[in-house]
Amino acid sequence: MFLHFGVNTFTDSEWGSGHENPAIFNPVGLAANQWVDTAVEAGISLVILTAKHHDGFCLWPSKYTDHSVVRSPWKNGHGDVVRELADAAKARGVDVGLYLSPWDRHDRRYGHDLPYNEYYLAQLQELLKKYGSVSEIWFDGAKGANATNMTYYFTEWFSMVKEFQSSINIFSDAGPDVRWVGNEAGSAGRTCWSTINRSSLAIGSTSTMDYLGTGDPKGKDWLPPECDVSIRPGWFWHKSQSPKTLSQILEIYYNSVGRNCVLLLNVPPNKTGLISQEDVQRLKEFRSAIDTIFSTNLAQNCLIKASSTRGGQQGGFGPENVLDNDHLWTYWAPKDGDNGDHWIELRGGDEGLRFNVVRIQEAIGLGQRIKRHEIYVDGNMVVNETTVGYKRIHRLDEGLVHGRIVRILIKKSRGVPLISSVGLHFDPFWHPDKRYTKSQGI
Repeated sequence: MFLHFGVNTFTDSEWGSGHENPAIFNPVGLAANQWVDTAVEAGISLVILTAKHHDGFCLWPSKYTDHSVVRSPWKNGHGDVVRELADAAKARGVDVGLYLSPWDRHDRRYGHDLPYNEYYLAQLQELLKKYGSVSEIWFDGAKGANATNMTYYFTEWFSMVKEFQSSINIFSDAGPDVRWVGNEAGSAGRTCWSTINRSSLAIGSTSTMDYLGTGDPKGKDWLPPECDVSIRPGWFWHKSQSPKTLSQILEIYYNSVGRNCVLLLNVPPNKTGLISQEDVQRLKEFRSAIDTIFSTNLAQNCLIKASSTRGGQQGGFGPENVLDNDHLWTYWAPKDGDNGDHWIELRGGDEGLRFNVVRIQEAIGLGQRIKRHEIYVDGNMVVNETTVGYKRIHRLDEGLVHGRIVRILIKKSRGVPLISSVGLHFDPFWHPDKRYTKSQGI
């Protein structure tokens, strides 16, 4: 969960000017515990705070600038939003991430390469040393078209980050650990590889967005994609805006998590310093919907067979592994050297199977392999798609299907395919005839 919060919350802006008076920042009811509780109830395991956005206002008392909470009336200048979030998250076992905007519209050093980069590194060091474990640090190249020309020392930034927090994940357009998906709509490409070539990427470039969304089957770098999108039209809270509908958020889920990505959903605190009740309610509906759809696997009691099995029935790689509770390290593997089509077949009872969602997961710890796959119900093709990855979730275009035999056919793969989990599910919220389109706000 992303938490966009700062002076923009109080000025009804998305990008601040850098000239805001810190006195406007006064979230009198701020309760980071409420933010974290909301995340936990929604099934979210990581929260990322905008410690500094483009306006340069710092949500912690940085000793390198007074353009921060120290000059605000909130807690008489003794407040620290980063500390409150870090403490609240630690108490609930939630991971913390931080965003420190490279573009700074306030600081006079911006535009002077060495002084500003030293300033940025100093603030980065504060955040990484004072607040305990940070699981993800979020970098981007966002800046206005007329912004002062500036060279960021990303290599030095990344080196220092790893020096202070060796297990941290660094996010940016070019990784090195997690990559941007190339848009802010929460949607990956229908083909989506975790691998990509970092040498083809540059932070802030607009020429590689499609490449970021699809990845590269020949990529040498493992950079899983992350989809950032806001629950509201804007990234910061605005009184005039409302959260997206449940149908819209589910569409985002299928197009992100369902396409081999991590979903980073922005839920902005309001002027009081709380996540608005309508957003809390929408997240509860979302969590309830996900539980409703995926808590039951209709394939669980099916008879299952496969085209072949590595090591035979006693080899430990049988197709029954795709129906156990381990979605990572137990898996079905066909025979090595079997050059025909690989398939898994699920057979329901006499009453048949009714479902409208198919879930497939590769044993991603051993790499992403599947290039093309098809799904058939009683011999009729219902899916003709490409990659799978950690998780591929298909909502069937025709809606509910009823059949006895479901075959997942792997047409192309890099090496033998390794499938860790398969699910057949019923999504009561999926009505293809009423599907939202981009023109309707997705």
